[in-house]
Amino acid sequence: MDAGKLVRWIVVVAVIFVAWKYGLPWVKEKTSHSSGATQVTTDSSCLSIADRAAETWGSGIGKFANPPYDMSAWSAFSASVNSQIVATEVACGCASESCAKVQSAMKDLHSLVSDLDSAIRSGQPPNGDIVQRQAAIDAQLDTARDLVRAGK
Repeated sequence: MDAGKLVRWIVVVAVIFVAWKYGLPWVKEKTSHSSGATQVTTDSSCLSIADRAAETWGSGIGKFANPPYDMSAWSAFSASVNSQIVATEVACGCASESCAKVQSAMKDLHSLVSDLDSAIRSGQPPNGDIVQRQAAIDAQLDTARDLVRAGK
């Protein structure tokens, strides 16, 4: 691995770690304070399942930051995340804006898991846009959370 790729990889891992260490607790704190708005139970449970999928991904991806990869651990981890994505898709069958936003976020998460799976299985480093893609997924879930609070 040349020095440029190594530096890029170290930066990606550092950003993922910082997001996991500081961003996840911040999101948990923000979501634990409920607003006075009425929430639709289906939308809320849909969002809860999606949050668990995103949290599982965010808290476990750091284990696969550097090769060599433990392929059995990766397989178990990616299967766990994918099963949570499927559970979210089942729970988010409603027609509300918040459900649509969660479905979009889970589609993006599935794509991210799939792309990383391809990279890991081929022995290649993952694309350098993992952090940006994860941030976009998190932003979609935040938007869905706002929509649930607004009853949409």
